[in-house]
Amino acid sequence: MIASRLLQSLAVLLTMSFIVYGLMGLMPGDPIDLMIAADPNLSSADAARLKALYGLDKPWTERWGRWLARLLQGELGYSRLYARPVAEAMAPALLNTAILMATSLGLALAVALPLGILAAGRPGSMLDRTVNLLAFASVSVPVFWLGLMLIVVFAVTLGWLPAGGMAAVTGDQGGRLAHMVLPVSALALAGIGQYARHMRAAMLAEAGHDYIRTARAKGCSPSRVLVRHQLRNALLPIVTIVALEVGGLFSGALITETVFAWPGMGRLIYEAVMGNDFNLALSGLLLATAMTLAGSALADLAYWRLDPRIRRQ
Repeated sequence: MIASRLLQSLAVLLTMSFIVYGLMGLMPGDPIDLMIAADPNLSSADAARLKALYGLDKPWTERWGRWLARLLQGELGYSRLYARPVAEAMAPALLNTAILMATSLGLALAVALPLGILAAGRPGSMLDRTVNLLAFASVSVPVFWLGLMLIVVFAVTLGWLPAGGMAAVTGDQGGRLAHMVLPVSALALAGIGQYARHMRAAMLAEAGHDYIRTARAKGCSPSRVLVRHQLRNALLPIVTIVALEVGGLFSGALITETVFAWPGMGRLIYEAVMGNDFNLALSGLLLATAMTLAGSALADLAYWRLDPRIRRQ
């Protein structure tokens, strides 16, 4: 089964690289055209020579094959925009996005899961209606608007926090945490509603099953029924949702990173696509695809841990 999943993942990555490279190859202009536009002293003969030197005069399928051959040798290529190898250009952005997204995801789950459990414990109550209202508002509010409102209130009006950017890694850690507060809050508030609604629905669905009534009839305490039986099975759909969002987390929240000027993967991929930096854009998008596939595999492992029926199979 593991070998089969690995082969499927490799096939998906190969297909994704072919499609993305083809779409980028169909975009008007190439790096040499941009160089000509920036330097009027370059002649058409110079442009043809440069295209032949970089292989841009070949069909995009042939260029994709050469890129794939270099990838198999562990070489991601050279970034034209950043004038350095792709791996070196991606490493800082990947670290910044991982810090931002892991923090916001952890905060959202820490708030949303207890809210969903409490709401499911008293369906129809004032607490349940309040949680549903907050969750609906969280899902409905656009992330960019929420980010702008946080900047207006806490950065412009009150002056408590910086509006954007990121403190240097070697600088004051307190300053770096201050820069993280607003983007992390925006992403966490946007995700709390989704996770709370799914947690509540899953807990209510599990509460009506026969094994819950059997556990209560055997004398299990309410807390044991909740934690060892009901919650454990209700976490399965939450695991699925989180796993499917792993790729999106590591590709970066483009809107959030743009609003708060956070130098992460979202902005990096956007700049690479707009600047016709084939190597950087393709590597970033393939990394997002690989993280999505890895999230799916981790979800399978979580199912195996949470559900004894899957372990028996």
